Amino acid sequence: MISFKYIFSSDSSIIKDAQTPLTNLHLLVVVALTIAIYCFSRRFNCIYLIDFSCYQPPDFMRISTGEFIEHFETGDHDRETIDFQVKVGKRSGIGCEACLPPALHQLPPDCSLNPTREEIETVLFTVVKDLFSKHNVSPKNIDIIVTNCSLFCPTPSITTMIINKFGLRSNVKSFSLSGMGCSAGLVSISLAKDLLRVHKNSLALVLSMEAIVAGYYDGKTKSMILANALFRMGGVAVLLSNKKTDRRTAKYKLEHLVRTHMGSNDQSYQAVFQEPDENGIVGVSLSKALLHVAGNALRRNISELGPRVLPYSEQFQYGWSVLCRKIGAQARHKNIYVPNFKKAFDHICIHAGGRTVIDAVADNLGLTKEDGEASRMTLYRFGNTSSSSVWYELCYLEAKGRVKKGDRVWQIAFGSGFKCNSAVWRCISELDQNVRNAWSDRIHLYPVEIPDVSDH
Repeated sequence: MISFKYIFSSDSSIIKDAQTPLTNLHLLVVVALTIAIYCFSRRFNCIYLIDFSCYQPPDFMRISTGEFIEHFETGDHDRETIDFQVKVGKRSGIGCEACLPPALHQLPPDCSLNPTREEIETVLFTVVKDLFSKHNVSPKNIDIIVTNCSLFCPTPSITTMIINKFGLRSNVKSFSLSGMGCSAGLVSISLAKDLLRVHKNSLALVLSMEAIVAGYYDGKTKSMILANALFRMGGVAVLLSNKKTDRRTAKYKLEHLVRTHMGSNDQSYQAVFQEPDENGIVGVSLSKALLHVAGNALRRNISELGPRVLPYSEQFQYGWSVLCRKIGAQARHKNIYVPNFKKAFDHICIHAGGRTVIDAVADNLGLTKEDGEASRMTLYRFGNTSSSSVWYELCYLEAKGRVKKGDRVWQIAFGSGFKCNSAVWRCISELDQNVRNAWSDRIHLYPVEIPDVSDH
């Protein structure tokens, strides 16, 4: 043992030798504390998805393609416009179970303020009540509420409708998002996540839907008629928490959320655009460049998401293919390697924006038919429910009993702006397949074979 008189000796070598064990010990303590603080903060900042509830419209709201065309024929439309609507309806990939609000079953449709407000109340009041009752959540316990609806922004706001109906606290933090398109559901999740990072021990309620009544187009412009053929009634309520005690009951944990906004590009900005037609009738125009724009946004999004989730082997092959393409005349003709995202994810939920959108994303990512099953079946049964579609897809996977503890789920959403957003969830509990959801009544009938009526 080294005596203290030697530690304070004038011999510097003895001082150095004596201090080395203490210095190393201090360093180890600092490193251990740093790791402990990091791990604790990571655990404390976890965002848990306790549960979600998707709206299941009653059967009387169903509308077949034939009925939809009949309604369209009652308007002031020429034969060419009607034939185009018929063609789009048949190729949409939407079946006869998809629903429209009662106001659009009328002849002519009633698109005034009150029916639109009634649609919002019908969908959101139902899913919130179901979610609260399922988990015995008191409305007074909600600390944050975020809603999104692109085409309907009333006064008072949609969040205020919920606050008034369920009696939320006066100090609840409320946010209403509008005009953000079909990707707004994940934008709302992103906002709730950021708020939960700041406000500890909080519950956040996220509500996503689109007002179909407000978006109905009764004109003749073909690019606007497309929206009528694709969008249907639906919505979701999602309950998030940052409380450590909720980990035991939560279904999922949020691992990553990547948002990509291409709005600085004019073509992307105008891809989905609300405007009046030549007769002054307002509608949402879907550009012919939409698939191209969506592809660019998806590539940008996964270039940021990929390094966070893909194994190094996949990242290396991608990087090597890019390098090879840049060197030599022959190498330029080689295709860029498409990473195998199935090595990073167990389930993929592609926004059910339309048959061509699902097919294009599946082809570009090299996905199998089963990988896109949840998206295609959601489109077939419920139609394009806009910002809530990725939740109907996860609901489908749960009803099928395919989501297991430890599985990773990738939700991909597209929306006006143009935006592409990704959310990655990790299943952290054993899911009870017997719990009823929006798919439970007919899940045994799916998947169904959807006829291919594409032009050749």
